[in-house]
Amino acid sequence: MKENIRLGLILLLITGIAAFLLGGAYEITKTPIAATIEADRQVAMKEILPTADKFEKSDVKITDKITEVNDGLKGTEIAGYAIKVAPKGYGGPVEIMVGLSTDGKVTGIKILSHTETPGLGANAPQPKFSDQFKNKPTKGKLEVVKTVPTKDNQIQAITGATITSKAVTLGVNDAIDFYNASLKGDKK
Repeated sequence: MKENIRLGLILLLITGIAAFLLGGAYEITKTPIAATIEADRQVAMKEILPTADKFEKSDVKITDKITEVNDGLKGTEIAGYAIKVAPKGYGGPVEIMVGLSTDGKVTGIKILSHTETPGLGANAPQPKFSDQFKNKPTKGKLEVVKTVPTKDNQIQAITGATITSKAVTLGVNDAIDFYNASLKGDKK
């Protein structure tokens, strides 16, 4: 009995020390990780909305499909918007930043994170797929096709990853719908 108590106390001491060290490591790395995430976010927004000089979080009311809205400013004028969405893909949420110009065009998309299948859906960030969204109009829905697109609103699916292709396109359509309903003409 005494041996069990002694072993239990030793185990309690070891787990307490491990928890203390883990908590300390978290506190030390929390700020640098947040700074890196913010820097990556800024780079992504500049990449998808290159006409903007700086980005500020918008005070517009967001919906359940939209996770973040940023005003892309050129000087003091709004050049466009960087809208973050996270539709469900094959392996989980696909976090996407969508750039929309004030003249009604998709200026680009950047896939920030995903858990899609390597070699299939994980190819969504590749330019062959993601560059298809550039300069698409914000009127009407974009649709995924398995063949070479014949219409302006069509996006060619990634071979073997139709679910991921549809998820990304759904996210872009959600951003477009939000833009048309809440931001077009600066309805804030």
